[in-house]
Amino acid sequence: MDTLQKIFILSVVFFTHLTHAQDLKGWVLNEENQPLEAAYLYNLSSKTHAHTAENGLFILERSQVGDSIKVGLLGYQNRILVLDTLAFNSALKISLKTKVFQLKELQINEQLNALNTISRLDLNTSPVNSSQEVLRQVPGLVIGQHAGGGKAEQLFLRGFDIDHGTDVAISVDGMPVNMVSHAHGQGYSDLHFLIPETVSKIDFGKGAYYADKGDFNTAGYVDFKTKDYLKDSEISVSIGQFNALRTLGMFDLLGDTKNKSAYMAIEYLENDGPFESPQNFNRLNVFGKYTTFSPLNNKFSLTLSHFTSRWDASGQIPQREVDNGNISRFGAIDDTEGGTTSRTNLNAEFSKYISDKTRLKTNVFYTHYEFELFSNFTFFLEDPINGDQIKQKENRDIFGANTVLTHNTYVGNMPVTINSGLGVRNDIANDTELSKTLNRTSTIEQVQLGDINQTNLNAFVNAEIELGKFKIAPALRLDYFKFIYDDKLQPTYTSLSETKAIISPKLNFFFEAQNNLQLYLKSGIGFHSNDTRVVVSNLDKPVLPKAYGVDLGTIWKPIPELVVNSALWYLFLEQEFVYVGDAGIVEPSGETRRYGLDLGLRYQFNDWLYLNSDATLTKARSVADPDGENYIPLAPDFTLSGGVSVKNLKHFSGGFQYRYIDDRPANEDNSIVADGYFITDFNANYTIKDITFGVRIENVFDTEWNETQFATESRLQNEAQSVEEIHFTPGTPFSLKGTISYRF
Repeated sequence: MDTLQKIFILSVVFFTHLTHAQDLKGWVLNEENQPLEAAYLYNLSSKTHAHTAENGLFILERSQVGDSIKVGLLGYQNRILVLDTLAFNSALKISLKTKVFQLKELQINEQLNALNTISRLDLNTSPVNSSQEVLRQVPGLVIGQHAGGGKAEQLFLRGFDIDHGTDVAISVDGMPVNMVSHAHGQGYSDLHFLIPETVSKIDFGKGAYYADKGDFNTAGYVDFKTKDYLKDSEISVSIGQFNALRTLGMFDLLGDTKNKSAYMAIEYLENDGPFESPQNFNRLNVFGKYTTFSPLNNKFSLTLSHFTSRWDASGQIPQREVDNGNISRFGAIDDTEGGTTSRTNLNAEFSKYISDKTRLKTNVFYTHYEFELFSNFTFFLEDPINGDQIKQKENRDIFGANTVLTHNTYVGNMPVTINSGLGVRNDIANDTELSKTLNRTSTIEQVQLGDINQTNLNAFVNAEIELGKFKIAPALRLDYFKFIYDDKLQPTYTSLSETKAIISPKLNFFFEAQNNLQLYLKSGIGFHSNDTRVVVSNLDKPVLPKAYGVDLGTIWKPIPELVVNSALWYLFLEQEFVYVGDAGIVEPSGETRRYGLDLGLRYQFNDWLYLNSDATLTKARSVADPDGENYIPLAPDFTLSGGVSVKNLKHFSGGFQYRYIDDRPANEDNSIVADGYFITDFNANYTIKDITFGVRIENVFDTEWNETQFATESRLQNEAQSVEEIHFTPGTPFSLKGTISYRF
């Protein structure tokens, strides 16, 4: 063989090696060299695609020299890359430049989760500056505050009066917010430790169709993700009516440092509210986060936060006292209600690629939580001398961890993604107390006092099988619970325990009918747990009642500037719980059935004008009760929310938002009705260099509305007989607030 033949053969081998399809590895970053999650990469030649992980890493299969790769993410300029030999010799780094959000650039088939992409767009066009506004970013989720600003909000979703979280699972950076066997109510979710400006992403889902979600995921779930870094440091001061004050400081601690970031946020609030008895509310929030990436782009984050709050409250007042002129809408029967609470969180997150096909994500968390609440729902119904004030108190520690493995493989020619996970959570709540009290100072009787120890072990596996335009996602989840209660009111040591396990299958289908039309059918079984004190009492109450649900929905872009999402859904619950606070018991309310329609739209008129609207129509009824007596109290039939936002209009941004909830039955036979309301808020901001001046108006039209309402039987001190009627907390009247912010 002569020299020319050898050179020819080596050239053929070398060229074949270069052109042989292989995996393309790399990272997608922003202009600050920070990783971008969920960026879409599409090989225009081989038609393969991939998304970046949380650390910005991607692996695009079946690529070769000469292929053209499209890289895009909503809010960033698209790029087209032509692969050369260097792209395969080392990990490729792709930088995307930010640009104005353009809804017309959204391609539904390119999104990991199109609905959550829409929520990211909402968050970008309508920034939030309160924990209430954070929750309202979830389409169809209605909230109400009824205890002086410090108590967790009352939640409404898909025909549920969720109380404070019984049927929606809430988490922050993988750390659960819902409190099991809480002193005030099962699933109690106080999100006030979350500083809204630190939120980078809101992930949500309705229904019980998600294998990685367990307890309380019946109506849905909401996951909040905090920012890994700050673009700018910021100081902000807001002053408004009713002695409202908010100060915010957000500080970048490391500056322009490669592969690591750290920042700190501090928030302080005061507010007396419109009440005749000032609520004397204040809250302090401190949040810090450190994030680092290794040379292989393994990601580690450490978060530490603390919040403390105290408040007074006028409680829910009876409608009859307002009607007869004895008190005003902002008066009180017992203004000694109120409380204190605090929460300290430590959360460590780690993610890495174990191999090209497998990545690991895990978090370990610890929470210390304290809570004390004084309430008086019935005034002098039970105790005509001292009144019916109660104290609910607890001191809790939570330990937990979650680990998820994501593995990409093939079955024949079908791409398959397998997610499997393990989790553990242990709640230790000592001296959980319910007592009858007087003026917050004297304890008349201890109704309950004991130590709660509750453990939840879980495991799940979820597969996503791609069949061309079809995707099938079967899943299975296993939860095991151990309930322990030490009753300290018994004359001798009494420790009660119970165990329970539940299997929750899920099966979801997705069909990409067109690039901008996705159809889906979701189905699954979820559950919510019962209170430990009820579980161990051997009263034959359901421990882990199941929820059976199905969704049939679409996400559609009929024209480039418009996105429409809709869903027909059905949900059946084996059991619902009603917490009776003054008695310290959980009352089962039997089987329930709900079905309805969700409809949402997003329309972008131009670069600076954006419209969003979400409507829900629901029918909720109990199963066992006869027609006309089977209403579910406070379950919304119709809700509507949305607004118009202006952004990037020279130096101006702002908009108005509205929310509506219709009249609802307040009791089982609809003889008592909770009035609906329509509220409009307005905000405007003007920026000069690094300084922003803002104004915000809540309840622009000064509507008289009730934020929360209950059908309650109560008796006043001068009444011979009790009366059952609406008791309410009034909504905020017209309220003006001004803000000045400085970025540096």
